[in-house]
Amino acid sequence: MKSDAPLIDLATRLGALADARLAVTDDLVRGRWATPVVWRQPVHTVYVPAQLMTGDAHDPDIARTWGDAALAALEAYGDAAFLQSAATALAGDLGVPDQDAATVGALTIAKLETEPIEDLRIDFEDGFTQRGVPLSDRDADEDARAAEAADILRGWFSGVRGDTTTAPSFAGIRFKSFDPAVRDRGLRTLVIVLSGLAEGGVLKNLLETNPRALRLTLPKVQHHSQVETFVEILTMLEDRFAVPQIPFEVQVETPQAIVGVDGEAEPTRILAAGQGRILSLHYGTYDYSASLGVDAAEQSMEHPVADHAKDVLQVATAAVGVELSDGSTNRIPVGTGAEILAGWRLHHRLVTRHLRRAVRQGWDLHAHQLVTRHLATIAYFRASWATSAERLRDYVAGDATRWMDEPATAKAMAGYLLRAHACGAVTDAELATTGVTPDDLRILQVTGRLQDRRKES
Repeated sequence: MKSDAPLIDLATRLGALADARLAVTDDLVRGRWATPVVWRQPVHTVYVPAQLMTGDAHDPDIARTWGDAALAALEAYGDAAFLQSAATALAGDLGVPDQDAATVGALTIAKLETEPIEDLRIDFEDGFTQRGVPLSDRDADEDARAAEAADILRGWFSGVRGDTTTAPSFAGIRFKSFDPAVRDRGLRTLVIVLSGLAEGGVLKNLLETNPRALRLTLPKVQHHSQVETFVEILTMLEDRFAVPQIPFEVQVETPQAIVGVDGEAEPTRILAAGQGRILSLHYGTYDYSASLGVDAAEQSMEHPVADHAKDVLQVATAAVGVELSDGSTNRIPVGTGAEILAGWRLHHRLVTRHLRRAVRQGWDLHAHQLVTRHLATIAYFRASWATSAERLRDYVAGDATRWMDEPATAKAMAGYLLRAHACGAVTDAELATTGVTPDDLRILQVTGRLQDRRKES
């Protein structure tokens, strides 16, 4: 019988050649390109101008205030006499199947009662106004509001809150951009807020135990050098306050942040410039479309220029451990009953649209938008959770009689179910019908495999 030794030797030498040539690429395959978002990502960011939370409008319980306003708007919907009836009716009117409308409505109410806002940004940028404040007093006014914002955030993050407070799980500030005209003011606000958070060791403890909870948003980035500079600034602040590495978000609102001046894809350079600190890229609906000359009446989260930008951002962030968020709609559900319903219909459709495109987060600007943010999100995850649980259970058991799913699909199903549970769309008992534990679901989300573990056990 002819020996296979020469072929084995050849294969060994070919393998050694490939190992040598692909060492750098292999590091990326095993590391940077193998880091999906497997932690909890907020379903939205609520944007609250600083003047609506500080000063005379001081409201550290803003999440509860907004949640109550959302529940009141829902209760007033149509002719429904009870909150549950109103929620069921609205779910049906927005296209939720009849057999699911009551459940979706009930889960939406529960979400608004327990966690109406998942992520909140106190805004010192475009939303921040100082009407009535003399120009000579505006720096002092913003300084005072920044210090108060730090107090509010410190209370949320340290657990010092009243019995009625429903603090967001994620929170922070959006400060002014690195545009030369406003850069110094933005950095001054940032320093005041971080200094306030550092008091009592709150910032240090937060960064050590839950660094993703703090969200600092750098807006209107146009070039990766701005991100490089911000990393250097944060390093100096970390030394000053003796705290671990501070992460941040980047808001993409300019065409230069999509295609660089040299024609290259700028998002990948932005992420590289962040040196592992960037938590998320957020698309800015109105600044971006306006900068491309889109008329105000046509500006939208679903305009073709918006889809192109988000497609590029989605490719850049895929599997590198960076979240992606859609923008906002400025059509607010207020006014008559018909006007509120029209606003809810639009918002519901836009939220559902970006979820279907695998963009898991968006921005909300008004309390009434919380109704359709959570209703649309819960309805989306309720629609396929049972089938996903059944398919995953068969996959783990090795049953291919109905579905021939592969590891990549198993990853997607596990991630879907974990997100469904985190947003309140699926209960603990329903998640347990997968037949695997939450820890195993997280392993499946990363690897797509559990069979070897099951055989060993």
